[in-house]
Amino acid sequence: MADNGLDPKVAYIQGRKKYHRPSGMLWSENSGTLLNGLYIPQGYEVGAAVEGVDPKLLNQFLLITDDNRGPLNFSEERIERRERMINGRMRSYHIADKISLSTNWNFIPSRSHDDTPEFNITNGLSPNKSYTTDGGAGGADMLEWYNSHKGSFWVFLTYDNKDAFKLTADPYDHLAQYNQLVEMFISDFSYSVEKRGTKFDYWNVSISLEEV
Repeated sequence: MADNGLDPKVAYIQGRKKYHRPSGMLWSENSGTLLNGLYIPQGYEVGAAVEGVDPKLLNQFLLITDDNRGPLNFSEERIERRERMINGRMRSYHIADKISLSTNWNFIPSRSHDDTPEFNITNGLSPNKSYTTDGGAGGADMLEWYNSHKGSFWVFLTYDNKDAFKLTADPYDHLAQYNQLVEMFISDFSYSVEKRGTKFDYWNVSISLEEV
């Protein structure tokens, strides 16, 4: 257990957030687990300072910066088969609801830190200088994930979605937690290098994701 009494993974995620709420989006190789009402990815974050563990546990998730991020735009697709009956009424056979998500970042650093972050596996803090204000992935970090993930991965989201906790004792008390977990793939990734600098560049990034 961590010194504060929390599960080590819970303490890590809470330590990685600079503000009251965690980064709006996290990309993960796995669906994680539910600990104390909080979705937690398994394994270690990209750039975590850890040695001597199973290599399969390394580079398992990436927190995405909220710096200059645009809105999280959701669209729902209802997959169904409609058929008109002999009496003229339409009958619908519902198959599934799938979501698409798009967002963008303007003028963000191309990298999150001045060197490999080496996140402390207890509290998520890095000894290296952070270029993004929350230590989340910058433009080139996101591009690297995109290039290495041709298939699907898991997207952890946190926004005011209290309906996800309607069966809990305190449905209004989960705003600071990841509340939605969706397996998705990136259907579109585009970026522009707006300004070059001496230590990092400023990028604009746009992405679209679709549920599997």
